[in-house]
This record gives sequence, C-alpha cells and structure tokens, in this order.
Amino acid sequence: MTPPDPGTLDLFAGAARDVPLDEGAVVLGGFARGIDKALLDTLADVERDAPFRHLVTPGGRMSVAMTNCGAAGWVSDRNGYRYDPIDPDSGRRWPAMPDVFRDLAKSAAAAAGFPGFTPDACLLNRYEPAARLSLHQDRNERDFGSPIVSVSLGLPAVFLWGGQTRSDRPRRVPLVHGDVVVWGGPARLAFHGVHPLAEGHHPLTGNVRYNLTFRHAV
Repeated sequence: MTPPDPGTLDLFAGAARDVPLDEGAVVLGGFARGIDKALLDTLADVERDAPFRHLVTPGGRMSVAMTNCGAAGWVSDRNGYRYDPIDPDSGRRWPAMPDVFRDLAKSAAAAAGFPGFTPDACLLNRYEPAARLSLHQDRNERDFGSPIVSVSLGLPAVFLWGGQTRSDRPRRVPLVHGDVVVWGGPARLAFHGVHPLAEGHHPLTGNVRYNLTFRHAV
C-alpha cells in the first residue's frame, strides 16, 4: 500500500474543534480523519506480524489488547514494565514503523507546538466494550523532552485527563474517531487513562476502538 502524501495531513489539522487540556496538551479534533482508512489498513498489516495480546502486569491481566511497531515495544509481565526491541511472543523484532504512522505523528506534534518530534515506538491498543486503562503516567521512556501523540480510531471513548499526582481528579474528555491528543512540555507526565469503553458500532472498526500512541522511547 502506498502511504498518502504527508502534506495532505495539514489539510485536516483545523477541520474540527481543537480542545486545549493544559499548557502543553491539546486535543486536535479530527486531525487523522482524512487518512483513517490508510491507518486502519496499515494497522492490519502490523497485526499480522505482531498479533494483539493481553499483557500481564504486576496488578493482573490488562483488559486492553496491545501490540507494537517501531524500534522498541512496550512489554510487561509480573516483574514490571519495560521497552524491548524483541517481541517476546515471536522472538523477532517488532514490525518497522510504517511511514504513514510516523508522518501523522510528526505532523500532529508540530501542529500542537512540538516541531521536530521523531517517534521510534508506536503502542497499538485495541479496546472492546468494558476495556479500560487506569490512570497512569508514561514514565518508561528515556526522553521526557518529547511529547506523546495519541490517535483515536473507531468507537468513541472518554479520555481521563488528570494532573501531576494520582490523587488529582481527572477531567472526562470525549474523543471520537480521528481525534489526536498531544501532550508534552509541562504536561508530559500528567496522569491519564481511558474510561471503560461503552457498547457501540463504528462503520470502519465494528465494536472496537483502536488507539495508536507514539513516543520517543529509546
């Protein structure tokens, strides 16, 4: 599949509402909608090489299914979390990050005020109804100077946007297909999560929500 011209991504940067969350954090409304089918087709290619799986954490089995692409992938077991260049299920390197993924992440980061972002890891999450992600910080990356770029595809979700401590009460932020959240700078270590996914149907993904999260990890 030929990825779309990265220049076309800019056409969608202001096509829907943009919602500031905090200094250094914003929802770019509908930013990825114009290339949604290309993203989903490419995601399916990644999944064939590195299938989704439910990781086990020190707290138990995750309800969200995950896989990765790029130079390293986020993995977990009962001993903790880490980035690893090898898929533990296959013993092979994770699939390379597709150009259409990388171009979108770079363009979204620039639109949010973080030019020069070059992701080396993409975490792919698959949410089915009732799946959730508890409040957490993204702290396993070596470079906190780079932002996080998070792309929503499929069913709508409620994103939980917290503060710098777990006890800060999170805001409930609705996300729909094609929205991209970017956070960095003073917001880089904000706590965040996803409320349990509601039942529904999306014409491109069925009863599933996908989330692509880009980082500079290694």
